[in-house]
Amino acid sequence: MIPAMPASVAAAARPRGAGGALLRFGRIAAMGAVAGLILVAGVWASWGTAQHVLLTKGREQGTVAVTGCADGWCGGSYEPASAGSRARERVVIEESVAVAEGRTYRVVVKPGSDEVVRSGPAGVLYAWVPLGGALLLASVVVAGGLRRPGVGWGMAGAGVVLLTAAFLVV
Repeated sequence: MIPAMPASVAAAARPRGAGGALLRFGRIAAMGAVAGLILVAGVWASWGTAQHVLLTKGREQGTVAVTGCADGWCGGSYEPASAGSRARERVVIEESVAVAEGRTYRVVVKPGSDEVVRSGPAGVLYAWVPLGGALLLASVVVAGGLRRPGVGWGMAGAGVVLLTAAFLVV
């Protein structure tokens, strides 16, 4: 309420009765569903890579020396570091800001393929980058649509911390 505004005008501006409560419930339900969908999509997008990096027990682990990149993929020779892993002349890793030609990276082999993903702290943080973006996007919905600015700021802060950490480590 604006200090100079009479209480009767401020009360008239708010919806009353069952209709107003129904509108508030609809807004909260719709915005909650949107925020939840954004977060689920962020986890879903991250989990495709994160599962290989986080659940390493029984997976082949080693290093890859990147020798060349083309068409969005980089390749190189794989040297095993875990028991049961075998050396490979050529494995591929997705070309991104996290991979550069001529460097060696710790990796985990995706089961049943010659595709590898980065492991260690850099791999974990890089895998969760889509979740960081989803947290930033959902924070706007939570702060504005659900009218929970404190929770929104918390979500935005978590997203910024995750993205910044991934940028610094990678």
